Amino acid sequence: MNVRIEIVRAWLHRHESMQLELPAGASVADALAASGWNDGECAGVAVFGARATPGQLLADGDRVEVLRGLQADPKDARRRRAASGKA
Repeated sequence: MNVRIEIVRAWLHRHESMQLELPAGASVADALAASGWNDGECAGVAVFGARATPGQLLADGDRVEVLRGLQADPKDARRRRAASGKA
């Protein structure tokens, strides 16, 4: 029996998604390898928004999300927005 999953990654104003069919017992690492998206841009992975490890096993219907690193520190960004609002 195989598992069908969706794997997604997103950038500002665009995203990519693909459907994969993997053998039962496939892991997050297997999904990344099958997608070809294991390119070093990956800061982490999640399954339906919950942080996942590469060894986590996948179930039929799972959505694997390839996470990117933050482009700005959220605390610094908030401070800049607050400072510009005071001016």
